[in-house]
Amino acid sequence: MAARALAAEVLLRVEREVAHADAVLAEALARTGLTPRDRGLTSRLVYGTLAWQGRLDWQLARLAARDLASIDPAVRVALRLGLYQLTLLDRVPDHAAVATSVEIVKRHAPAAASLVNAVLRRAIRERAALPLPDPTADPTEHLAVAFSHPRWLVERWLARFGAGETRALLATDNEAAPTVLRARRGGRDALLARLAAAGIAARAARFAPDAVHVDARDPHGLEGWSDGAFSVQSEASQLVVLALDVRPGMRVLDVCGAPGGKATYAAEIVGETGLLVAVDHRRRGAATLKRAAARLGLGNVAVTALDARTAGRAFRAETFDRVLVDAPCSGLGTLRAHPEIRWRRGPTDLTRLAATQRAMLAAVTPLVKRGGAVVYATCTLTEEENDGVVRAWLSSHPELQRETVAPSLPDAARALVDPEGTLVTLPHRDGLDGFFAVRARRG
Repeated sequence: MAARALAAEVLLRVEREVAHADAVLAEALARTGLTPRDRGLTSRLVYGTLAWQGRLDWQLARLAARDLASIDPAVRVALRLGLYQLTLLDRVPDHAAVATSVEIVKRHAPAAASLVNAVLRRAIRERAALPLPDPTADPTEHLAVAFSHPRWLVERWLARFGAGETRALLATDNEAAPTVLRARRGGRDALLARLAAAGIAARAARFAPDAVHVDARDPHGLEGWSDGAFSVQSEASQLVVLALDVRPGMRVLDVCGAPGGKATYAAEIVGETGLLVAVDHRRRGAATLKRAAARLGLGNVAVTALDARTAGRAFRAETFDRVLVDAPCSGLGTLRAHPEIRWRRGPTDLTRLAATQRAMLAAVTPLVKRGGAVVYATCTLTEEENDGVVRAWLSSHPELQRETVAPSLPDAARALVDPEGTLVTLPHRDGLDGFFAVRARRG
């Protein structure tokens, strides 16, 4: 009950506050005394319910014979959580899923307890025949509901990838994201040995040389966190830093630095003779960057709160050897780790974000030295934010020459570079978050 109640609390905050699930969940787990097993169940309930929300809502609307938008958010959460356990999670007995959902809703909306009980018991009776849209009448709608993605996004993936690959991508989006650590530069073997000694299952990652996969949902409590032996950073994110081709002694600018994974990795590589300037437009983000650098003992990191679009007024032209624009984006390549994003984005967001991305690139391009390079990166798969932004950027800056990132990547990762020299990672193909990174050198 405690794990399910905590999951419901997190889901309700995500629903009401439009909050990020990972941040709310981490905060909730930090103040709980749940066992590791129950902490794992809480995480699975939160991420699974959010990932499958579209399918759950479609079926619940038919089971309840009403529009879910008209139902109190706490009741929606209890119904989703219950139906997820009944239909998509094998480990929970039916009676426990129903009883705990009823108890949860009693805490927030007691009058709705009978509704939740009736709907979930009907779901048990009709489980073998719960409906989905007819695939012959509307194949796109069927994919959208069956794999729990917004229709507009499914239409885009079908146009880009085709039916078979789209199904694979949609299915992968609903899997749990792996927990990946970044060992201190060159320290992966030492970290693996340390984790093994602590009884933590871990293995070297496939593509990034400092990446480690661990079987842990709460990595901040692992051996080595407090003394800076590792950071938490996805493997694709680590590859973006390698695509920047950073070297010891360089001066590097990261204009969208928080929470600090890429910035601190680059700082480790440039070393004590180099400098990493990290920027974030929020004071809270800048504070997070400072804490990340301090935990790792990095004295070569300077942090400031600044909107990247005004960077030209804060720094002199031709100051940096490398500039990283890890731009704010729709995040649609990270749906395993951030399942709620799919329900918050729409086509108009892509246009808005692309305008911001172009403005950032225009502001920071003059800051790179002649012979230096800029990397533009996103964690999304949309044309507007990726190749569309790059084409506009390069056409307005003839002094830049697009170049392949392959030589700066490990051998295993060079297969992830497309014919134009761009790093492109895909969840269903590579087992990585969906990232895009282009490097352009100033002549």
